Amino acid sequence: MKVLVTGGAGYIGSHFVKMLLEHGHQPIVIDNLSRGHREAVPPNVHFEDIDLLDTKDLAYIIQSQLPDAVVHFAAFAYVGESVEHPERYYQNNVVGSFNLIRLCSDNGVKKFVFSSTCSIYGNPVKVPISEEQGSNPINPYANTKLMIEMILKDFENAFGMKYVALRYFNAAGADPGGIIGESHNPEPHLIPIVFETALGKREKVRVFGNDYNTPDGTCIRDYIHVNDLANAHLKALEYLNSKNESTIINLGTGTGNSVLEIIEKAKAITKREIPLEIIQRRSGDPAILVADNKKAKEALGWSPKFSIENILETAWLWHQNPKY
Repeated sequence: MKVLVTGGAGYIGSHFVKMLLEHGHQPIVIDNLSRGHREAVPPNVHFEDIDLLDTKDLAYIIQSQLPDAVVHFAAFAYVGESVEHPERYYQNNVVGSFNLIRLCSDNGVKKFVFSSTCSIYGNPVKVPISEEQGSNPINPYANTKLMIEMILKDFENAFGMKYVALRYFNAAGADPGGIIGESHNPEPHLIPIVFETALGKREKVRVFGNDYNTPDGTCIRDYIHVNDLANAHLKALEYLNSKNESTIINLGTGTGNSVLEIIEKAKAITKREIPLEIIQRRSGDPAILVADNKKAKEALGWSPKFSIENILETAWLWHQNPKY
């Protein structure tokens, strides 16, 4: 299968490209490298430095390659930045995605897998969170993802575009081989920050609040290994090929770990001290975000393979010797 992968030089996209190759598929990567890494894309993969806002170049690559399907990762994804600069997020995420969806539809590319987010649910009504919970985004980043889901639904109704929107929880870990991993600048995610602290690159980990209604007072999140996510995207393509129908699916492990639990587990793996400082809560941080992944298991035949210990071990391997 020939698969166009947007954001294929990014964290999750590069792991998916690697998995496509391992399963005998042909990835075509487009990425504007504003936040991705060219080194994360294998040299034998067709790569184009294209911005989704550039409709001329985007149309050319779609028309010249005519992929069987598209998997769309490319997006800005920092919640705090989206609050400070919503204009960047609506332009890059919504306008860029609209361009991609429209050009795919115009050129007969009707299978679309979308990298969505659990942020769409906002502050959850019930935990674990199922797909039936209503959407209630509380920041511009989540708004953009919901808008893209709505565009896909409208294009399905009007033009027959079939899509799977994968709403995932906290992506973490790295490929076990240590060749690709998680590298952001700035780095907003807990597990890389914990390991950068263990390596002496940071003075301490800042913990945002310890007065939540959780066993140790810190936020609980559902951490899912990046390779489990990549595998789910592969299964989503298989789903579209076999079922030819659209759906929205959560991706998570169904279990959660608190901030302090992650730090303690990281100490055990690294055998190093990891200083921390408790500071005040961040606005809009729910106490617990854990996925109900029943639909993913039933619809995709998917289940996570990596434990939280596996996640931390693979991330630690990468952070000791990052390649980019």
